[in-house]
Amino acid sequence: MIKLHLHKITVLYLQTLFLSLMMTVSFYAQSKNDIDVKIKEGTLLMYKNPDEAIRIGDKIIKDANGNVDYKIRAYKLISDAYSSKRDYQKSLEYVIKASQILHLSNDALLKIIITNKMGIQYHQLKIYDKSIQYLDQAEQLMLDYPVKDSVLYYLGSNNTVRGFIYKEKLNCDLAIEFFDKGLKYLLESKSKLANSIISINRYNKGNCYIQMANYPDAKKNFEISIKYALNVNASSLHAFALKGLAQVYTLEGKFQEAVVTLLKAKNISKNVEDLILNQEIYRGLSENYLALNKWDKFKEFHLKYLLTQKLIKERERKSISDSLVEKKSELSSKFEKTVSLFNLINLTIFVIVLIVIIFVLNRIKGAKKDIEALQNKISLLQNPKNI
Repeated sequence: MIKLHLHKITVLYLQTLFLSLMMTVSFYAQSKNDIDVKIKEGTLLMYKNPDEAIRIGDKIIKDANGNVDYKIRAYKLISDAYSSKRDYQKSLEYVIKASQILHLSNDALLKIIITNKMGIQYHQLKIYDKSIQYLDQAEQLMLDYPVKDSVLYYLGSNNTVRGFIYKEKLNCDLAIEFFDKGLKYLLESKSKLANSIISINRYNKGNCYIQMANYPDAKKNFEISIKYALNVNASSLHAFALKGLAQVYTLEGKFQEAVVTLLKAKNISKNVEDLILNQEIYRGLSENYLALNKWDKFKEFHLKYLLTQKLIKERERKSISDSLVEKKSELSSKFEKTVSLFNLINLTIFVIVLIVIIFVLNRIKGAKKDIEALQNKISLLQNPKNI
């Protein structure tokens, strides 16, 4: 009877333990699923409401509970959001945080993502050599990755960024080759995330065609850029593509169409807070109103253009100032460490020299005693009477 009772207790304990374990696993799985959903949500908000994407990223970091992979992904999300706001210094800060703990992750794909992001980041900072260095590293990791379909999106963004660099450093003919290569990978990836990169790719390709005075192809690429921006409701990308389209209208002498397009871009991007975009819209509106002889409107938007330009320069100055302060702090820290190390080395040398001196003095003292003892023995041997 006692054995039966103990058996029931044991079964009940095991059942309770099993249910607790299942609830823990279920809770953990649900928690992981919730974080995955938040990361996707934040990514989709990147070009519409970057401040909200940053808030989501901060929340994920707090909720990660020591999960390194989620922390890395959250840092990247915040970095991307700051890039969308064109605060590249802050963006770099967060991608560096991600790279600093990357060695703790076993996720090979995540390492590809962060290395690729570093290449993108340095392009945004116009440090092209370093950008190419990271893009090359990322590309090699992608080529070594066993599941090729999983890296198509990243190969697409990698080649698109190379297109940006060649457009700025060399020529548009070469840039378009890389834009096309990037598009091929992006379209093959069938990723929803690819919509944003395709929109950016097409916008830059459109700008290349403007430089080449090929307005029909420029217009075509801006229209495709708009289509892909709308697929993910990316307000800033939509506005940029409209701004590009308006530029074509201006070059074709269609000033009223340009104004209508720019006003639409202005309305779409009102919550984005992209100073570069605003500056370009205001400049376009002032130029087109001037061409239409609408002086009041010209003065209104020319003033907005100048004020925005001033804000951009102030932000750049602050960014440089922050960088200098950070560099000064870094150098000061290195100097303090060097001084501490120097003091430690001096102290160590002093202690070693002191020990050597004490050792030598002891040896000399011991040698003197040995000599005195030996002299005494010799003296005794020479004067046997004293024995």
